[in-house]
This record gives sequence, C-alpha cells and structure tokens, in this order.
Amino acid sequence: RPAEAQPEEMPLDILHEDEALLVLNKPPGLVVHPASGNEEHTLVNALLHHCRGQLSGNGGVARPGIVHRLDKETGGCLVVAKTDETHLALSSQFASRKVEKIYHAILCGELPREKGEIRAAIARHSSHRKRMAVDEDMGRPARTTYQLLERLNGATLAQAVLHTGRTHQIRVHFQHIGFPLVGDLTYGNRQNQRLAELTNYTAPRQMLHAYHLSFIHPRSGKKMEFSAHRPADFEDALSALKLL
Repeated sequence: RPAEAQPEEMPLDILHEDEALLVLNKPPGLVVHPASGNEEHTLVNALLHHCRGQLSGNGGVARPGIVHRLDKETGGCLVVAKTDETHLALSSQFASRKVEKIYHAILCGELPREKGEIRAAIARHSSHRKRMAVDEDMGRPARTTYQLLERLNGATLAQAVLHTGRTHQIRVHFQHIGFPLVGDLTYGNRQNQRLAELTNYTAPRQMLHAYHLSFIHPRSGKKMEFSAHRPADFEDALSALKLL
C-alpha cells in the first residue's frame, strides 16, 4: 500500500477554482503525484495543503484528485477533482474523448506540411520499459492532429490536438514521423544533437506545453475553456531558434 501523501505549502498558478474542481497551470519540472523516488514536493502534496484535504479519493491515497497527468517536464493546463462525483464525471469525459486537449510543441526539423494527422498505435517499448513506441500489433490506437504555427531555425513550432490519451503520445508520434521534440533526449537524442550543432542552442527539457483544455463542468453542465501561458524557458527556446 503506498504511503499517504503529506500536505506541503507550495505556490500554485490557479486558473479556476470552485467547490467541485480546480484548473491550474502546472510548471514544468513538477511531478504530479508521489511515486518511487518522488515521495514529496509533488503537485499532490501542494494540493493537499491548498484544498485542506478536500480532494476526491478515487485516485487512491497517493493520487487524490488526480484525473489526468502531465509528464514531469511538461507544463500547462491540468484539471483536479475535489469530489468523487466530479472525478467520475471528468474521467468519463476523458474516456469518451469529450475533453479537448491542445498542446504547443517545438519540434526538431522543419515540418514540410502545414497540417496533418498521425494515426499510430502505441505500446510499451519491448526492451526499454520506461519508453513507449509505435507498435501496430500490440499497441492501443492513438490519434494526433497538428498544424504548423511558426517555422524556426532548424525547428518548428506546432500545435497538436490529442484525440486519444496514450502515455507519451505526442512525443512518440512526432518521433514516428521524424520530428521529435526539442529537448526530448529519450525520443530524439540524435536530432537534438544535430540541432545544437546548427544553432548552438540546447533545451533544458522537452519543449511541450499543455496550452488549452476544455470540458463540460460536471455540476453546471457548462463548457469550461482554459488556456495557460507558456513558461519562460519555452519562450526562451523560441527566441533562440527564431529565423534570422
């Protein structure tokens, strides 16, 4: 049985809060919930302090309120459930793909197309257990659509919409078509080395940001839409990679 997370006072960038849920802009570098090697200083620890324990219990003692996750190095919009009823309703919306999730990503290389769609099943990597991979035989269906936002020096700023919610989906899908994320050494080490040689810029992390999130509020029935400003290191990367 996992140890129960303890409240910690930490700053939170809250975009919306009511009696049923809250939406926040998670900073990159913050782990969402306690796990092996990260027992404290997580988002859950901060939420337990901020909400004074008023979080849904559906996620278990280690993940109170957590309906969905973002990678440690990915920042942006995240919705948290305060009640079990809200948690179940939001989970149902995620499962039925009624939640809109839009990301901004900086990609290694210059996308040749203005927009496109990636349909490729994703499974756990056969030999690297912490990685995912495209696997049409063993994988679960995954779909990402994207559009080009800005051409950069040896890179591309793109907007991606997740139509499914597989682990590392955006990272794996863009690697699959040959344009891994800037700063993502797990899925694009070689391309990042080439970009660094071209531009003298090395990203501090994977350049992925959960820019926009929308869903139906479980109590009011109204559509809720939120956008989170991109963090400073993401903007720094764009400045460093601007076309001269």
